[in-house]
Amino acid sequence: MGAYLLPLGAVLIWSVNTVVSKLAADSISAAEIGFFRWLVAAVLFTPFVLPSIWRQRADIKPLLPRIVVLGVLGMVIYQSLAYYAAHFTTATHMGIIGSLTPMLVLALAVFMLGQPLTHGGIWGSLLAILGVALVVSSGRLSHLASEGLNLGDAMMFLAMLAYAVYNILLKRWPMPRLATVQLLYLQVLVAVVVQFPLYLFSPKTGLDAGNLPLVGYAGIMASIAAPLLWMKAVQTLGPGRSSMFFNLIPVFTALIAAFALNEPLAAYHAVGGIMTIAGLLLAELWKAPLRARPALACGAKAAD
Repeated sequence: MGAYLLPLGAVLIWSVNTVVSKLAADSISAAEIGFFRWLVAAVLFTPFVLPSIWRQRADIKPLLPRIVVLGVLGMVIYQSLAYYAAHFTTATHMGIIGSLTPMLVLALAVFMLGQPLTHGGIWGSLLAILGVALVVSSGRLSHLASEGLNLGDAMMFLAMLAYAVYNILLKRWPMPRLATVQLLYLQVLVAVVVQFPLYLFSPKTGLDAGNLPLVGYAGIMASIAAPLLWMKAVQTLGPGRSSMFFNLIPVFTALIAAFALNEPLAAYHAVGGIMTIAGLLLAELWKAPLRARPALACGAKAAD
């Protein structure tokens, strides 16, 4: 049971970070916070992690291509596109598209990991997504169908697709010689290097007393604590189970925003939250495979 606290803690931190991002929108540019959050994480990590990385450099060298791919997918594409998508689409669309992550991971796991589909995975995902849709659409599901796809929607979908592939590769490319914190540190370094040109050539607001706490939270909690919890969750529970907890982010965000930003809560928050949690439980408890395995089918036929 304790293993489920790992993804739960990660999504709770990321939910707070969504509110932090809203607060930061008027005080610092997307390129700046996207770069500084990973720079802060790299600076804090370096004294503790770099010595062990240097000692294991011979083991790490052949893994560098995979580490670069993971860093670009999970730290750069996912995070940067999510920041920029907010300038072109609504929070409703971002929430809906973000809730597709479990379905994307589930689909990719079937093809890339050979993971069997289960009834709970299918119906639980659909129920959870419907609950999320109810929350992010303010209880008006019909309005979602009437709004068309725009550049922000496409950017957000690509961001979540990148993160879904990241989760699959994290499971498919085990690196037992690297501790979780070492793997995260190396990905953070990739993010700093890759995002530096974007920061360098983008308009700058500058750091001040108003945005420093926001950058600090993004750099410490959202960039260190949450990814560590998430990577450990994926390694312990697998990408499919872990990604189901993504459905809780819009629910947590609504509750946190009500407290921190005085945004009102309504009945649809409670209904959507219950549906989302029910979907998670359904996916976890209903393990019956969608299709009977051929070996079992052959055995049953022979018995006849």
